[in-house]
Amino acid sequence: MATKSEITVEDKLRALYDLQLIDSRVDEIRNVRGELPLEVEDLEDEVQGLKTRMDKLKTDVETINYEISAKKNLIEEAKTLIKKYSEQQKNVRNSREFNSLAKEVEYQELEIQLAEKNIKEFKAQIEQKKEVIAETKERLSERESHLKHKKGELDAILAETEKEEKALLEQSESYQNQIEERLIKAYKRIRQNVKNGLAVVPIERGASGGSFFTIPPQVQVEIASRKKIITDEHSGRILVDPVLAEEEQEKMQKLFAKL
Repeated sequence: MATKSEITVEDKLRALYDLQLIDSRVDEIRNVRGELPLEVEDLEDEVQGLKTRMDKLKTDVETINYEISAKKNLIEEAKTLIKKYSEQQKNVRNSREFNSLAKEVEYQELEIQLAEKNIKEFKAQIEQKKEVIAETKERLSERESHLKHKKGELDAILAETEKEEKALLEQSESYQNQIEERLIKAYKRIRQNVKNGLAVVPIERGASGGSFFTIPPQVQVEIASRKKIITDEHSGRILVDPVLAEEEQEKMQKLFAKL
């Protein structure tokens, strides 16, 4: 095999156009997947967020139930104290002791009223949170179902295309190794800057492929001679003649069919 420095300009043009055809095929595969990987990722994040919210809401309900139990215990303790103070009032020696115990009873009764009010508020909070839990659960179920569907779509596409994409990327690397680094850098730079990643294009109807700018006849002759690498002055794309393009397309179609 000829070294990079020994290959002709025509060889370079063929290798560059082959590389373009391979990379364009990879682009097609990735376009088929489209936004699906991002959609799946977003749905996974949303599902995780909803699960976290559900856990927090359930923890909140548990905390409130604990508070209700504490208030119920406080009420029972207050009732016990009221009973105790009421019994003590029967055996007091003077009105001062009686009034002192009466104040203790009154204080415990207020404690009971406040605790009952708190319990009522807590129960209202629980009902509100239960409503939110039900809504979140329904949303979570719908999002999990949607995620399962989208994952199925993505897995099916990956199953069809992953093997081919991997093989194409290996071919792309192999072709890059046959081309001098200077040209590869130029090729990659053009691919980033032009529509659809087309850095190497054939002449179509006297114009650069995908463009409406006519190429002068003398430049078309130069391109067809394959003696030097010529770029489109408007887009910067590397240009190849239609015959070379057709030959390489046929060659690459046979390669793609084997992958």
